[in-house]
Amino acid sequence: MNLDSHSVLLVTKDSKVSSLISAMLMPPVFETQVTGDFNEARRMCSERVFNIVIADYSDGEGVDFAIDISDSLSTILLLTPQALFEEISYRVEGNGILTVNSPFDQFYFYNMIKVAIAVQYKVQILSSQTTKLKVKMEEIRLVNRAKMLLMQNLKMTEQEAHRYIEKEAMDRGLKKIAVAESVIKMYG
Repeated sequence: MNLDSHSVLLVTKDSKVSSLISAMLMPPVFETQVTGDFNEARRMCSERVFNIVIADYSDGEGVDFAIDISDSLSTILLLTPQALFEEISYRVEGNGILTVNSPFDQFYFYNMIKVAIAVQYKVQILSSQTTKLKVKMEEIRLVNRAKMLLMQNLKMTEQEAHRYIEKEAMDRGLKKIAVAESVIKMYG
């Protein structure tokens, strides 16, 4: 996603809803794809991450779809009939799904889209941080394993093993994880 365009998947069987939302989410700010088939939408969501997924209630099919894809990085808006709004909101909010009354006021809906965009930016930041933390944790795990192998095989203390890995990395111009991997390959 670039900062100027947001990918949107709209899943609805209602052509009126489709027309109304498509008219509101115009290019180049929004790249909108529309489908009325929830199975096709599942396939599309498995193939790529949409910034925003908007699902219509469609006799409950939209609720199941929204819950099914709630583990993705997409921000999900579920269009919910007013009579069922509280019940459905309560059911899906634990999955991070935003609910919107349907039929909706266009101004209110556009503000919900702005909320979804803000949430999407936050999700991307947190996802990036999570990835960095996972990489760092893997590096720590490998370095610790290498230190343990050095301690077992070369009878080094923990401090000596740590210093060995750091010194090898500096001397050879490598990252500590590369030295740790070579130690693991040699002694593991």
